Amino acid sequence: MRRLRLLLGLPLLFGGLTAQADECTPLLEGSLPALRGKERIDLCRFAGKPLVVVNTASHCGFTPQFKGLESLYQRYREQGLEVLGVPSDDFKQEADEAAETATVCYVNYGVTFAMTAPQVVTGKEAIPLFRGLAAQSAAPRWNFYKYVIDRQGKVIAHFSSLTKPEDPKLLQAVEQAIASPP
Repeated sequence: MRRLRLLLGLPLLFGGLTAQADECTPLLEGSLPALRGKERIDLCRFAGKPLVVVNTASHCGFTPQFKGLESLYQRYREQGLEVLGVPSDDFKQEADEAAETATVCYVNYGVTFAMTAPQVVTGKEAIPLFRGLAAQSAAPRWNFYKYVIDRQGKVIAHFSSLTKPEDPKLLQAVEQAIASPP
């Protein structure tokens, strides 16, 4: 699936608009409901961008990693990094209500990166995004598994829950994804 993206603010060619076609890789096809509101997050909006995807849970010992994930996002967002949080109750540690999940993310930890409504991330019922992540690397074995995806939509590294967002190996993978060609 190809998406045509108009790039405004660049020098105009021949007095018209400059256009660039970003291919939406199979990993990023589709959309997911946002954690807040009734909008959907079009995953193709991440095409051509370095991306960290993490499955989250509100009542997990690793939940404080939201703070580090937000710091990671703030540190690298000017260089194009996107972070996508995907809450899940697959490991029985997510809130029963999406409103409580939103409070944990947005109020308790000040998250500003994209968050979806809770999703299934493991097994046969996993959403296509996580089936694709598992096919390219490994399925999450617990909450706060982190996947670093380059600008071409390839998983270049994945990290367990034990890896904190400020870990030098994770930062190195993020910088590699940022430096990757579109």
